[in-house]
Parts: sequence; C-alpha cells; structure tokens
Amino acid sequence: MLKFIVRILINALALFVAAWLLPGIAVGSTTAGEDTTAVVLSYLFVGLVFGIVNALVRPVVALLSLPFTILTLGLFTIVINAGMLMLTAWLTSFTPIQFSVDDFFWSAILGSLIISVVSMVAGSLTGTRR
Repeated sequence: MLKFIVRILINALALFVAAWLLPGIAVGSTTAGEDTTAVVLSYLFVGLVFGIVNALVRPVVALLSLPFTILTLGLFTIVINAGMLMLTAWLTSFTPIQFSVDDFFWSAILGSLIISVVSMVAGSLTGTRR
C-alpha cells in the first residue's frame, strides 16, 4: 500500500514538472480556487488517474503495438506514453478536476518525455522503480 501511495506522489510530481515546463499542459480545478491545498489535491488526483491508466490500459496497448515498437527500435513507446497522457486528459474531463493537454505532438510527446525522466529519477531515489 505504501508503494502505491509513493507511485501516486511520483506521478503527481512528474505531472507538476511537465505542467510547469510546458505551457500546453495544465491541471486545474473547476470548483476550487487557487489555494495551495486545492492545487496539491488536483495534482494528486490526476496522478492517481494517470497511474490507473498506466496500470490498466498501457500494457494492452504496448502488447498490441509490439510490432511497431520493434520496427522503430523502441521509439514508439514515446507515442504510447503520449497517448496515455491524452487518455488521462480525456478521462479527467468528466471530473471536477481538469487536466488538459493542448496538442498531441508538442505537448503530449514532450510531456511524456518529461514525465518519464522525472518518474525514473524519483523512482530510483525512493527505491520504487519498477
């Protein structure tokens, strides 16, 4: 259970860094103001949704796209990660906490790269890297 909570915190941190660096990625609440608690809870919620999407949908997509991944020598994994980011944005559009990604190419691809690097570094520091 502790490992699950740490993964949510790492996802929230990675999403925060991506939203901070890229103007095309934004996390916000439609009901809460701009206080610190609401912002932190928004990132934790989006980190939870992102973790669930990565746990349930990503393995199926990775298996189905295995020929493309082999053909591109693993670079198609970046496209899969960007797709999971876009799916998270679509899923959170049905919740009070909005996560938006402007476009697929620049925002989603660069965001997935940033999230992957931050997750890798934070996961290795905390010892929860898969």
